[in-house]
Amino acid sequence: MEEKKRVRRSTEEIVAEIDKKIQYHNECISALQKKKAAALNPKVRKTRLTTKKIFDYAKAQGMTMEEIAKKLGYKEEK
Repeated sequence: MEEKKRVRRSTEEIVAEIDKKIQYHNECISALQKKKAAALNPKVRKTRLTTKKIFDYAKAQGMTMEEIAKKLGYKEEK
């Protein structure tokens, strides 16, 4: 049987491999930090303006439907 001799890597090769692993893990850490920041500061959703919201606001200000229609320039057809 042949004996296989162990090939010893140089110090520079070992250090280069370790540096490569460190860089990979730092990239993973930065990606996780971005996800954490996004979770802690969620985007604010904008609500749509609807006619119901407008009418509710106008009623809260004490306006009647006739006053709302008049302000909008609505003319009733006869």
